[in-house]
Amino acid sequence: MTTRIVADVLIPGRGEPIDGGTVLMEPGEITFAGATAEAPSTGEGESLVEVPVVLPGLWDCHTHFVGMPQPNLELIASADIVAAAARAVDDAAAMLDGGVTSVRDVGGMGVRLAQVVAEGRMKGPWIYGAGRILSTTGGHGDIHSLPLDFVHQLTCDSGFSVLCDGVPEVLKAVRLNLRVNARLIKVCASGGVMSEIDHPMHQQFSDEELRAIVGEAARAERIVAAHCHGKAGIMAALRAGCYSIEHGSFLDEEGADLMLEKGAMFVPTRFVVDELLGQADLLPRYAYEKGMMVAGAHEMAMKIAISKGVKIAAGCDIFVSGQMYGGSSKEILHLINAGMTDLEAIEAATANGPESLGPQAPNTGQLRAGMDADVIALDTNPLDDRSVWGDPARVSHVWQRGLQVK
Repeated sequence: MTTRIVADVLIPGRGEPIDGGTVLMEPGEITFAGATAEAPSTGEGESLVEVPVVLPGLWDCHTHFVGMPQPNLELIASADIVAAAARAVDDAAAMLDGGVTSVRDVGGMGVRLAQVVAEGRMKGPWIYGAGRILSTTGGHGDIHSLPLDFVHQLTCDSGFSVLCDGVPEVLKAVRLNLRVNARLIKVCASGGVMSEIDHPMHQQFSDEELRAIVGEAARAERIVAAHCHGKAGIMAALRAGCYSIEHGSFLDEEGADLMLEKGAMFVPTRFVVDELLGQADLLPRYAYEKGMMVAGAHEMAMKIAISKGVKIAAGCDIFVSGQMYGGSSKEILHLINAGMTDLEAIEAATANGPESLGPQAPNTGQLRAGMDADVIALDTNPLDDRSVWGDPARVSHVWQRGLQVK
């Protein structure tokens, strides 16, 4: 059956909005998107929906389905994997209700949950999972307070990370992720905030290891997303050919220029910085102190990237179950506050999303004929009222592949 969505405003994802727009969908794909006056007739039997605003389903290009109840990586050690998975299922449903129809899970259960979503047995966005995060021993994906042998077994069981050192081990780590159909590879190229001992400014994998990771991923047409805070890690990841820089807290003009030269994308994840620094009572002390250290530089890095014209995709770095997953669209506000226009920020959260997967990009993110019919509607025009962003209640309708799920 054809679905006809008639909207006061159609925001296509890339391009100018259309006052008085219509989207026609068959199960699976969009057959028309444009001015209502130009919309073809489809005869009897169509379903009519009238909404204030229609736009493509949103992307969150940096999330984690890990089912953690609090912002503390050490809890992975005591988590029951079944309980964590159950929380993750609920979190995925919350994301979909918030208008997010596709995600890159850059470390977590997403690579497993993707199949369940595709089977129609689980409510959630389409998931493009990275599998286990590649980390050096003692790196951002390690749990430093626990015995190393235990961490190796733990990260294997939880699916959160894999500790690997030297070229042979990183090659095997990439292949293990490809074996479970990871759609991208995630690597920790610098230290992080939520890990205890490593420093966010320090490069972790060597240049040789990073090149090996990128080369192995490329043979399977996968891109590498690089967690980086410090400049050393950012530059090493870019030199090695990593496709996206995640966080990029200390990105400067030199780094932004190299991103432009390499055609790399930036996923800044301001959402998590803003949210976690408001949870000082829940964070481990070391995480709060490191978060405070990177926050100001991160704000400047976003402004530099935007002013230079680096291509940005929206992502939130959500990992605390039950607290954040419905509010992914708030990242659009952070992008606007850093210097993007409203339409540029919407493009970062829609049309740019699939591009963050490189050759694995699906046919989504825009309202155009022939695109997959992942579509949402809002209760007011976000170009006039930004309060819609971050509030799942303002998302009135969600369709996935043309089927209404909200």
